[in-house]
Amino acid sequence: MNPFIGSAFNLPHHLAAKADPRLIADDEQHFADIATSLEQSIADLSDRLETARKAPGGHGQAALDRDLEIHRLAARMRALRRFGLDLCLGHIVSATDPEPVYIGRLGLTDPTGSRLLIDWRSPAAEPFFGATHAKPMGLASRRRYRWTLGRISDYWDEVFSPVGFEGHAASLDDQSAFIASLGGNRSTRMRDVLGTIQADQDAIVRAGSAGALVVDGGPGTGKTVVALHRSAYLLYSDPRLRHHRDHHGGGVLFLGPHQPYLDYVADVLPSLGEEGVQTCTLRDLVAEGAAAVTESDPDVARLKSSGELVKAIEAAVRFYEEPPTRGLTVATPWSDLWLSAADWAEAFATPEPGMPHNEARAEIWTELLTILTDQHDPDNPDDPDGPDGEDVSAELLRQSLTQNRVLLATFNRAWPLLEAADLVGDLWTVPAYLRKCAPWLSPGDVRRLQRADAQAWTVSDLPLLDAARQRLGDPGAPRRKRRREAALAGQRAEMARVIDNLIQAEVHDDGEGLMSSLRQQDLRDALVDEDALPSGDPELLAGPFAHIVVDEAQELTDAEWQMLLLRCPSRSFTIVGDRAQARHGFTESWAQRLQRVGLEQIHLAGLSINYRTPEEVMVEAEPVIRAVLPDANVPRSIRSSGVPVTHGAVSELGSILDAWRAEQAEGTACVIGDPSFRARVENTARVRWLTPELSKGLEFDLVVLIDAPGSGPAAFGTGIEGAVDRYVAMTRATQRLVILTGA
Repeated sequence: MNPFIGSAFNLPHHLAAKADPRLIADDEQHFADIATSLEQSIADLSDRLETARKAPGGHGQAALDRDLEIHRLAARMRALRRFGLDLCLGHIVSATDPEPVYIGRLGLTDPTGSRLLIDWRSPAAEPFFGATHAKPMGLASRRRYRWTLGRISDYWDEVFSPVGFEGHAASLDDQSAFIASLGGNRSTRMRDVLGTIQADQDAIVRAGSAGALVVDGGPGTGKTVVALHRSAYLLYSDPRLRHHRDHHGGGVLFLGPHQPYLDYVADVLPSLGEEGVQTCTLRDLVAEGAAAVTESDPDVARLKSSGELVKAIEAAVRFYEEPPTRGLTVATPWSDLWLSAADWAEAFATPEPGMPHNEARAEIWTELLTILTDQHDPDNPDDPDGPDGEDVSAELLRQSLTQNRVLLATFNRAWPLLEAADLVGDLWTVPAYLRKCAPWLSPGDVRRLQRADAQAWTVSDLPLLDAARQRLGDPGAPRRKRRREAALAGQRAEMARVIDNLIQAEVHDDGEGLMSSLRQQDLRDALVDEDALPSGDPELLAGPFAHIVVDEAQELTDAEWQMLLLRCPSRSFTIVGDRAQARHGFTESWAQRLQRVGLEQIHLAGLSINYRTPEEVMVEAEPVIRAVLPDANVPRSIRSSGVPVTHGAVSELGSILDAWRAEQAEGTACVIGDPSFRARVENTARVRWLTPELSKGLEFDLVVLIDAPGSGPAAFGTGIEGAVDRYVAMTRATQRLVILTGA
């Protein structure tokens, strides 16, 4: 039974004119074709997925290809089942061809190969988003649909040439598809806006991935929309990013400002057919981030925000990589061997540049053993012999050296295994160590950075911990590698024993059959199940990534930028932010800031239209930020809610929320400000309390701003930080803003 049978339109009575068959009959037929194709596609995908899962796992590249195919088929089927007919966003009609071209979240063809839906990311779909009356991009008309519960509840036609007016009178309502969407109620998840992306936003979404693209825009300009849709677009259009995702675990990393933001946008990328983008906050990049607190001393936070201090990690590690300057006599049961200072230096130079410290230990140790065993020459009568005069094998000598306590102790002191937390903790508790690693610090700065608890981690410590972990590598990696190699050797030995028994038991084997072929070593190795062995895969967020998208990027310190540069060798970034929303000020240009942290190829794109915040709210919000940042990029609102900003006393909070709930059956509200009022707000799916920082990137139908100066440590203050917090909080409102003051 086709679940999509029936009309795709469910227009309310007051839109009866739009139900005219002359307007929608062609759409109805096209949706019927889409429904049939969807049903067949889902059935076909289900069969192919079942076949792929039952197929032998294989080994090596074959196993990887099978897993990738299963992942691809499953993701495609989830996307088709997630929507249905509402995969279709609308259609466009060319000025030279009357046949409509339908645009979808995904591409779709019928069994004959005819195109039913064009993927929104394809070049052919670009006019659907980018056409304007000033630049129609060859279109005669464009139709956008509004979907409600899987059926079309409204649609709008935009006409770009005189030819397009014919037959469209009842549905002509230029720009109303977009304007109507702006006034809709918000929910706890970011609403679907793909069908109403505007031309200025779409141009940025489709820009190339080379270098760093900065998207600068004030509140409500759609920066987050651009960032999310650009992530999906680049994965679709850029072969380099797709290859990286398929073969290295992640092509795009999306960095948000905080967890409530990630929760809010969680549905967007899956709705665009992309499930492979890694999303996180800066805290997630480091294990200690979850429990880290804000640095209480602003001077300490300032010092740790410097990219210079992050570079001190290299000197801190180098301190533990100095070869001994004195030789060492290594006693064995047969004779004494000599490691000179030059031998130590030679061994320490063995690892390739850039190899993590802890991983380099194994190579250095192997080289030391080689240097010592090379002193043993079986043809030399003066070389050490065994106790009974027999030659000592190099392997026996190496085993003896491996157990030599003096050699091991000297090596462990010269090149020890290091933990990132211990290394960074020592900087904050051993002044002499910090002075050696960061000689530019003043004595006063060294004192400020010292603390009693070495590992009382703050958010400001995270870039240093990350740099240390990247430079040191995982201290457990060598141990896991040895364990994996031992397990692999054990499996091979067991497999060899089983195969030998099978060969011997094959009575009729003439030497050319299956059992005989198993004598070949490569076939024996192919039977070993490496997937069942201990894994040494790096953490998903460790990178490298081919492209990184950063939202609310104005808040990142120089030190935090280093965390991202370590994960993106290509220096391909989408950087989204607003200098006027930087809590600690942003006096430089974007180019100056980014060049200082290490980016070079920088392109700037601006967004200046406020699609979210009503004019009534912006009239009050603009003076707040202009008072401290006269050149703030304050966007122009394109709509008015008709609801003025209201002011009152904090004692009215309860009654305001109760009245709003009674009046509004849908939508969300947020109380932002003084934490002492948090207990007065019962957090629900519709009403919540947040600090100004945690409200960034979010939007609510009603915002109640609690501005009670001096009533709490996190109350709105003065200066840039206070003004930015007020500005951010005020501009979260999509319909109504209430400002409450008093005790």
